[in-house]
Amino acid sequence: MKGMAVVAMIGLTACAPILPQDIPAAAEGEGPLPAPTYLGVQTMRLDDDLVAFRVAIDQPRAASDIDAYTACAAAQYARIRGQGYARRIRTNIDDRGGAWVADAVYLISRNKPRGEDIIDAAQTVADCKAQSIPTV
Repeated sequence: MKGMAVVAMIGLTACAPILPQDIPAAAEGEGPLPAPTYLGVQTMRLDDDLVAFRVAIDQPRAASDIDAYTACAAAQYARIRGQGYARRIRTNIDDRGGAWVADAVYLISRNKPRGEDIIDAAQTVADCKAQSIPTV
């Protein structure tokens, strides 16, 4: 059953980009949800404009936490490389007993690419800083 939940989350992460402002808030009347612990980013350049990010989070609140973390890493990487945009190709998530590990691949480009899951690097990095989500 646990494996089915992971498969369901993987399917959800491929639908649309989840940005830091999309992370769920606590229900009305409850205190804020505790922030996850960000365990680091590993960056692997696959081609001139294709980059993979492996990230880990301890105690994420939802799949959106890990999507936001990969988006933050991709946005900062794009800015470091002098590019303005990143487009998510895919994200795979593995639940490792409380800590989640994601392997995400992004296309980095100077001009806004066609397709869905487009990230404006400058805006996303600003959103990440405002939400205290680390970048590369």
